[in-house]
Amino acid sequence: MYKNDTIVALATPAGSGAIAVVRLSGPEAHVIAGAIFVPAFAKAESQPSQKTYSKLGANTVTLGHIKDDDRVIDEVLLTKFVSPRSYTGEDVVEISCHGSIYIQQEIISLCLKKGARMAQAGEFTLQAFLNAKMDLSQAEAVADLIASESETAHQIAIQQMRGGFSNELKELRSQLLNFASLIELELDFSEEDVAFANRDDLKKLLNESQQTLRKLIDSFALGNVLKTGIPIAIVGEPNVGKSTLLNALLNEEKAIVSDIAGTTRDSIEDEINIEGVRFRLIDTAGLRDTTDTIEGMGIQRSYAKAEQSKLVLYLLDATHLNTSPRIIHCLMRIQIMREKFPDKPLVVVLNKIDQITGLEHAEITKQINKKSPETILISLSAKSHAGVEELKTALVASFNSGALSQDDSIVSNARHYDALQNAYSSLIEVQTGIENEVSSEFLAIDIRATAESLGIITGEITNDELLGNIFSQFCIGK
Repeated sequence: MYKNDTIVALATPAGSGAIAVVRLSGPEAHVIAGAIFVPAFAKAESQPSQKTYSKLGANTVTLGHIKDDDRVIDEVLLTKFVSPRSYTGEDVVEISCHGSIYIQQEIISLCLKKGARMAQAGEFTLQAFLNAKMDLSQAEAVADLIASESETAHQIAIQQMRGGFSNELKELRSQLLNFASLIELELDFSEEDVAFANRDDLKKLLNESQQTLRKLIDSFALGNVLKTGIPIAIVGEPNVGKSTLLNALLNEEKAIVSDIAGTTRDSIEDEINIEGVRFRLIDTAGLRDTTDTIEGMGIQRSYAKAEQSKLVLYLLDATHLNTSPRIIHCLMRIQIMREKFPDKPLVVVLNKIDQITGLEHAEITKQINKKSPETILISLSAKSHAGVEELKTALVASFNSGALSQDDSIVSNARHYDALQNAYSSLIEVQTGIENEVSSEFLAIDIRATAESLGIITGEITNDELLGNIFSQFCIGK
């Protein structure tokens, strides 16, 4: 990736469509555009010229034609951005053309012939970073925004792209570096036993910094699943309606439904968006004692999937709970599930309520609520879809994701999480050093290590390998 190159790429998804956008960025962007674009206000027989192109105002949209000598390629809208008022901070031209694959290729080929080169993955956003239009975490948020598939993932990406997360870390890093400088200054006056950095102020900063970093680190557990989808395991004994419930939640026939016990022998996964929250639903094999080797493997996978999930839906067949002994057995199974997955929310779903009477349903729920009051109990019929909307509401409420505000900093990037962990560990070393009265030199080293970890997140400290790894994950036109 070369700073002085002019790059070109398709900025819209590959393939044909109504409209496509070809993006040029770099020092020769306007020269190249002037060599292929004739504005509509010029004479129809006019050839592209720099003199005519120079009449176009900065940050304007102009109707015209892309021409290869006398041959008209397409009628387009050309948007002219003048540095530094552009996405990349460079001169930028965006050509909105008809979405024919042939037209796209012809315009890009013309740009290449006039001196541009094909952009590499993420190179437009890399230039924006190098030109200080955004920091590294904001650049990564651009990729997250493009990939977002739910309201919450979109909200997290927007918040990060607006710089709230970065500003918080930059302020903290600045304060830490200031203290490190004062402590290092003490080394120059070591013979005079002068303390430039007030240790009480440093302890206060350390305490505040630890709280800030701990909050961000702890947010990753939520941020990561909101970004990739919250995994929910649907578990229960055979034939309680797990596959039917999956189909009801998805509103499509995803899983095979059969009256034969043990039909589902491997997990089936699909995604659903509920009130802006992305969930990954996992239908698992029925839990029971079996001598069937294949079914047994499926059951072991069921437990493994439940262990990997963030919430467990435990299904019960209401038609099997028509006696007190069966209800007691059911309560024992609920307790076993709660003990097996103590750190996960457990939602008990009473299925097939359309096959029992109202009095029977009332008695079952009464017994469960009486003997297991902490149980979240949802009654429904997966077959008729009655009660399915109530279950969806309960799923969203379990994560309280709607409580996220525009100012919440949620970490959803594994690279940021690792760097925050390193920064937090260095802060602990500083705190330990103060308590043990270590020399100023070692305190300064640990404080700077913390600041370095924070700088890696924002891009204030970086290297070519890191940038290559990050921006190679972008699409070509971004």
